Amino acid sequence: MRRFVAQSYASLKYARTGGMVKSEDDPLEENPAAAMRETVAAMCYLEQKVSAAGGTALRYGAFYGADNDGLVEPVRKRQFPIVGGGGGVLSFIHLDDAAAATALALEHIGPAIYNVVDDDPAAVREWLPVLAQALGAKRPRRVPRWLARLLAGEVAVVMATESRGASNAKAKRELGWTLRYPSWRTGFVAAYASSVRAHREGGRFVDPVSAART
Repeated sequence: MRRFVAQSYASLKYARTGGMVKSEDDPLEENPAAAMRETVAAMCYLEQKVSAAGGTALRYGAFYGADNDGLVEPVRKRQFPIVGGGGGVLSFIHLDDAAAATALALEHIGPAIYNVVDDDPAAVREWLPVLAQALGAKRPRRVPRWLARLLAGEVAVVMATESRGASNAKAKRELGWTLRYPSWRTGFVAAYASSVRAHREGGRFVDPVSAART
C-alpha cells in the first residue's frame, strides 16, 4: 500500500507537565492512570509501527457532532461534573472537520503524526457549562477530587484536572487543512442548540434553544 492512515487519540496522551497545550513533538505521559495504561500503550505501539512503515497516525480530539455523542446524555443528566478547579484541558474536533483532515491525510506521504483537533483547547470549567447550555441542560455540578475519584475513578479525575490539550498547527500547515468549526464554542451551538431536536422535560417537549435562554 502507498498510503496508510491509523486512528489515535490526543487527550490523556501527553505528559502532565509544562504547558497546557502540546504539539506532536512534546513528550507523552510515562505514567498514565492504571485504567488507561493498556490503552495508552496500545496507541503508542500503533503509532510507532505505522510511522516505521511510512504511514500516518492521526491523534484525534474528542469527537462531537452526532446525535449519540458520548457526552450528550451525561451532561443532560448532570452526571458530568466539574471536578475540583476543572483545570484539565481537552481538545475537541467536530466530525466534519475530522473527516476533512482524514481525507487530506490519505493524500499525504508519511511518515507523520498529526493532532486532529480544533483551534481552541480549553479547560473543563470553560467548555462544560457551554455544552450544557447548548443542550438545554442545567449547569454542571461541582464535586471535589476525592469524591470524583471514589465515584468515577482516577482516569476521570486526571482528565478533569490535569490533562493537556493539543495544537493543530502542524496539521493545518502540512495538510492545508481548514476547519469549518475552529472552536467548540460555535461548534456546540451548530451541532446541538440550533438543531430541530427537542428533548422531553417535565412531561413536555422543549426546544433546546429556548431552554438555553432561560
